[in-house]
Amino acid sequence: MKTARTPFTFLHRPSLLHRHGRLASRMAAFTRRAARRLELRSFPLLQEQFSAEEGWRACLAIALPLAAAMISGQHWLAWAVFAAFWTCLCDAPGPHTQRRRLLAGFAVAGTAVAFIGSWSASWSSHAALLAAPVMVLLSVTLTGAIQSAALLGTLLAVVAVVAAGFPHAPALAALQAASFLIGALWAWLLINLFWRIDEHTALRQAAQAALLRMLDMSRDLLAARDGQHREQQWHSEHGEHRRAVRLALERLRTMLQPHERSSGDSAQSFRRLLEACEMIFSALIALEHAAIQQLGSPAERRIVARAARIVVLRTYQRLTLPPQIPLPSNQSRPIDIRRASQLADPLMTGCLSALMQAHTLLLSDPAWAQYQAEHDSDEPSPAAASPDWRNGLGRGLQQGARQAAGVAAVFYAAQVFQLGYPYWATMAVVVVLQGAARQTWTRCLERILGSLLGGALALSLLHVASGMTWVLPLVAVMLAGLAIALRLVNYTVFVVFLTMLFICVTEMLQPGVGIASARALDNLIGSAVALLAALALWPELGASPRERIALGLKANRDYLEAVVAHQPPATLRRLQRQAGLASIDAETALHDLGGLRRHSERLSHSEMARLREVRELAGQASVAWHLDQGSRQDPATARES
Repeated sequence: MKTARTPFTFLHRPSLLHRHGRLASRMAAFTRRAARRLELRSFPLLQEQFSAEEGWRACLAIALPLAAAMISGQHWLAWAVFAAFWTCLCDAPGPHTQRRRLLAGFAVAGTAVAFIGSWSASWSSHAALLAAPVMVLLSVTLTGAIQSAALLGTLLAVVAVVAAGFPHAPALAALQAASFLIGALWAWLLINLFWRIDEHTALRQAAQAALLRMLDMSRDLLAARDGQHREQQWHSEHGEHRRAVRLALERLRTMLQPHERSSGDSAQSFRRLLEACEMIFSALIALEHAAIQQLGSPAERRIVARAARIVVLRTYQRLTLPPQIPLPSNQSRPIDIRRASQLADPLMTGCLSALMQAHTLLLSDPAWAQYQAEHDSDEPSPAAASPDWRNGLGRGLQQGARQAAGVAAVFYAAQVFQLGYPYWATMAVVVVLQGAARQTWTRCLERILGSLLGGALALSLLHVASGMTWVLPLVAVMLAGLAIALRLVNYTVFVVFLTMLFICVTEMLQPGVGIASARALDNLIGSAVALLAALALWPELGASPRERIALGLKANRDYLEAVVAHQPPATLRRLQRQAGLASIDAETALHDLGGLRRHSERLSHSEMARLREVRELAGQASVAWHLDQGSRQDPATARES
């Protein structure tokens, strides 16, 4: 008897579902491969940080104030729309307590800034030249003394420059500030009471990103043909996986610190996972170096690479399951490598032993307790590692002064050249001028590209939607959700949707001709001014590329010497991390400011080729470490560990 067919029968065909899954996996792998290339030039692409739930929440956050503004016809409620969006944007990953405190501070301080900025800018035609820079200076300086408040300071500075772009008498300025407070409080209630998202979601995403990058590394080791990695074919791509994994682990470490400061117990599982990932990563580096130098037999290298892949996959599965649900029995038992007894090379035995130790550390509470007792004394506590508020205040003062100078220059240029929307240019200064010259350079390029693309798309959208008043509100709500969902994925993509959102909302509530083109032009001006300010005012260029290569060599030599001297494992982990960060810094330094610094120093090919020596030293150190561990035990012991 034949089964009845329906129009949706094809959705249940295993072959089609499997084909769809393979296609999605290939697309994700392609994106990570592109991200590895972009990271070398300091352009992050973090597809794992996409947050659909935060996007839907942001849609609801701006939908209500936007509907109120459209129905009532009160255009001053536009500030409630912007405040709700900015509050969602201010909700950085972290513990609930920290997020509640920072978002409440943004609502209260932002209301005061919105009133003072609008009122003070109305005093005279040149009042904004003084009011906006002073408020930017105070916002960035004072928040510099608060831990994890950098984003709060940036957004308060954004509110200040936008408020200065809308000068009003005290009554209207107070109405504008009240609108801001309504939108910010509504978003605060939505984020903290009505639609709470698990505070560990961002940690899980960061951990998954690190595991996926290690999975790519192990797969490439398995897929490589014998001799493909031989030394004479060594090139810079061999460092891509190491750079991607190290950066992913550092992002996880950075996200973990606020959780450890607030409540160490809830972050213990992620600390355990981080330490296990460090063990797996060290074994993968040794395997990659062994493949390049042809150490051990290809068969043995494949056995260990396959074991690494299994450990990473099991760790990923453990991370995706709720904590109360145990792993299946076939996933939780010790890894059975049937041909482990054939490992005659002590290096391969040592690598396999490290993988087994990482697997045991993840699944065994006694093993984790013993590891903590042996290693925690060498690691600084989260409280000890936290920056002093005086140092933060000093850095905030320097950053605030640079941004204030850039904002003053843009406001002056806006008055001289009669720019229609000067607050868009000043916003660009505030958000682009972040940190050292390297970050400002990349943000400048991403902001310009995103603004041009977003402005062109918004202009096309306004042309298509002309006469259909119901289209723009729906589009604006969806754009807000996409901007928030993608804000941690890539800055260029975020700016595209952000530009379209602000143009659509401004067109709905304050119609004007040329908004899209003005937005793009003002962003070009503001981004260029931010870059000039970063290079001219207290420039943070750091060491030169030549010096960074030398520092990378020194850090990796120190790591190798510590391995040879049989330093404690905790010390070796710390030195390995420092060597990896120094290697990444040396590689990315060659692309600072688009390679201008490298060309200005006239680095020779032999000097740039020393980056190969940096990576080889790291590989030699990892090989020596695991070779020493493997020589102390036989393969059977490694199999049972």
